[in-house]
Amino acid sequence: MKKESVGSVRTKFFNIEEDLTLESGKILKNVTIAYETYGKLNKERNNAILVCHALSGDAHAAGWHEGDKKPGWWEIVIGPGKSLDSEKYFIISSNVIGGCKGSTGPASINPENNREYGLDFPFVTIKDMVKAEKRLVEYFGIKQLFAVVGGSMGGMQVLQWIVSYPKMVKKVVAIATTSRSSPQQIAFNEVGRQAITTDMNWNNGNYYDNGKNVENGLSIARMIAHITYLSDESMYEKFGRDLQDKQEFSYDFDLDFQVESYLHHQGESFVKRFDANSYIYITKAIDYFDLSKNGSLIEGFKNVNSKVKLIAINTDWLYPPSQLKDILNALKANDVEVSYNELESPYGHDAFLLEDGQLNYSISKFLNDLYVEDIVERDVATINSDADVEDVAVLMMDKQITHVPVVTKDEVLIGIMTAWDLSKSIATECDNLEAIMTRDVKTCNLSDPIDVVAREMKKYNISALPVVYDDLKLAGIITIDQISHLFTN
Repeated sequence: MKKESVGSVRTKFFNIEEDLTLESGKILKNVTIAYETYGKLNKERNNAILVCHALSGDAHAAGWHEGDKKPGWWEIVIGPGKSLDSEKYFIISSNVIGGCKGSTGPASINPENNREYGLDFPFVTIKDMVKAEKRLVEYFGIKQLFAVVGGSMGGMQVLQWIVSYPKMVKKVVAIATTSRSSPQQIAFNEVGRQAITTDMNWNNGNYYDNGKNVENGLSIARMIAHITYLSDESMYEKFGRDLQDKQEFSYDFDLDFQVESYLHHQGESFVKRFDANSYIYITKAIDYFDLSKNGSLIEGFKNVNSKVKLIAINTDWLYPPSQLKDILNALKANDVEVSYNELESPYGHDAFLLEDGQLNYSISKFLNDLYVEDIVERDVATINSDADVEDVAVLMMDKQITHVPVVTKDEVLIGIMTAWDLSKSIATECDNLEAIMTRDVKTCNLSDPIDVVAREMKKYNISALPVVYDDLKLAGIITIDQISHLFTN
């Protein structure tokens, strides 16, 4: 086990108490979400990052389960010192609803008849998956996520987050994904579903009683999908036209080429860990995915408030760079702060699971590029200038705070009362707020870099700074604790 791993972890389970109303209008009851966490949630609850998985992924994104032969699926970017640094952030990874790795899905027990749902499971969408994830995030008492990160179908969830809940996410990283499934992508998914539903063991989705997964159909579906995850270049590099365990062609229908053997292995191993019904439900959710509104992607993104990082892969033909550029242009049209780059990789779509160096650099640079607006506390207790010192004392005790901005009725900052000012009023027996408060207030703006503000606070020995707009109206407050908790354990 490498030192930079989060180490031993275990999957936990969260039960949503209330019913989940789906986009279709159907109701899903007794919903369970499987999840894992890495790192610690800080006091301000502002260092949380949600990781979203791809089609065949699960909650086990990093670290090691007991008996594991390999770590979680995104070990390359999650852990101490990596871009998703578990010593800095509180990282949440959950299994989507409709899945088969602990969250409620077709293989779960239907409370109405005490049998597996099968095809009685209601259709779910990417929007429904994100809605369930939101409930999990709220369970931790998190009002706003520092970031949401994911690739492929995980990238779809990332984009859905900023559309469905624009005020709940500060930053997002969407990798090798799309804003709406193309006809070609839908076509590949449909071929995979047909392979499953025409398997002799499928039994209209009620195959659980015979204890058999739909092995042939699911294996073929996985083989088809896996071809789309690779590039022609990577397949040539990995296999070429090399034969498998033979020197010459067999001139029959046995496996001749290494690439054939590889695809069969992928299909056979997938059947052991995934449910066929989950596969058809999740691929259908991917097909339905479309963030455009009235045919316009610009309109679909009109309410986005998050900072966005888009990462494409130059050899990805499943979700090609052109689709990420469509997202880029639509976000720019809405004046969203967005950046874009392409990974140079021979691995095709799978590069988002393999290119550790490029991924860590791109993600960490984006996440570490912090400004005051990324961590500002906007729900600030204030007091008007016509209040008295006793009002300040009561407010400080009630809110357990040491700094109270003094504002006009129009929320313009005119001063600040600190615990030191309050002590001064007691010592001088002065209850006149205007005579006691600090008027020469150091302030900062939302666009100021965090490192600059931190140096300013250290220079003047200030533990809190009011954050103001250009017209001096109060935007919030930033404290040295917020900064230090974000960058330390």
